[in-house]
Amino acid sequence: MTQVRFYIDENRLTGFEISGHSGFALEGSDIVCAAISSAVLMAANTITEVIGDRADISEKDGYLNFRLIDSNDTSIKILEGLKLHLTQISEQYPDNIKIIYGGKSNA
Repeated sequence: MTQVRFYIDENRLTGFEISGHSGFALEGSDIVCAAISSAVLMAANTITEVIGDRADISEKDGYLNFRLIDSNDTSIKILEGLKLHLTQISEQYPDNIKIIYGGKSNA
């Protein structure tokens, strides 16, 4: 199961942590993992490469931790869109993705 934790500081999204394999299908054929990965990478790349906000990013196989260092309202809205998108995926595939709301980023 893929687990996603959204960090919230002062009632604002400030980042996320994602880990695990969804287990929907074998690696390389898993549509749930592909959907999650695509959404997460688009959000992270848009925030850092297009908007230019800084983030502390840690990643390794099956794990990504993304924490905003500085941000503007647009970056926060992108994180809100990611949260909505992944929540909707979790409603369709509740055995494959778990969303956790809350937790402070330590950035």
